[in-house]
Amino acid sequence: MLGSLLLDAALGLMGAGIGAGIVALGAGLGIGKIGGSAMESIARQPEAGGKIQTAMIIAAALIEGVALFGVLVCLLIATA
Repeated sequence: MLGSLLLDAALGLMGAGIGAGIVALGAGLGIGKIGGSAMESIARQPEAGGKIQTAMIIAAALIEGVALFGVLVCLLIATA
């Protein structure tokens, strides 16, 4: 009985860690895609650089917010 409870807790912690890693990986890939596309757009149309950079920063901040909530959910699951 105790072994089963410890196994359940260990699997919960492992799942939460894997989930947090996937969230961080997804956020990194998303922000990288935004940054790359923004740099390509600025290279094609330099006069629109300010507007593109502003939109890029806002989008990156939104992705970071979603990633933070994802990691928080994983941590809450791990402690439950």
